[in-house]
Amino acid sequence: MRRLTKLILLSVAVIAAGLFFLLRATARPEAPSQPVEFDHWQHVTKKDGPELECSFCHEHADKSPHATIPNADTCMSCHETVKPDSAEVQKLAAFSNRKEQPPWKRVYWFERDANVFFSHKAHNRAGVECASCHGDVAGSHQVRREVDQTMGWCIDCHRQRAASVDCYVCHR
Repeated sequence: MRRLTKLILLSVAVIAAGLFFLLRATARPEAPSQPVEFDHWQHVTKKDGPELECSFCHEHADKSPHATIPNADTCMSCHETVKPDSAEVQKLAAFSNRKEQPPWKRVYWFERDANVFFSHKAHNRAGVECASCHGDVAGSHQVRREVDQTMGWCIDCHRQRAASVDCYVCHR
């Protein structure tokens, strides 16, 4: 009888651990807490916002390897007159007045030891939409990592688009 009880308890523990890891693997990651709350949806939807293109704020995405995060002055070019009394806009204005940038927390990055070279410019020129790699950022109120950009994921995309899968294209 003791052996049966141990076997049942062990089975329950294994099933519980499996469910825990399954839920953890499929759960959406939390959005990092940012120094200034920013709602992408509000900035890109025609209904409630100015319907900005990604490149308006991420102005270097089509010109360099890095899309870059907009600086406080870029934000204030609109927010001098748009919602200047908002607490979040006032935080931005304070950064801008001090000639500082908000310490934004990156949402997407490649691990340093992966030795990956990624160019937004090359992907932009190939017609890859931002949402292909970043998910539905336009529909997000808080940006979180929507796509787990593993090497296998990238290679699958390259193959679907008949792009090179030569190692040296991405690893240098």
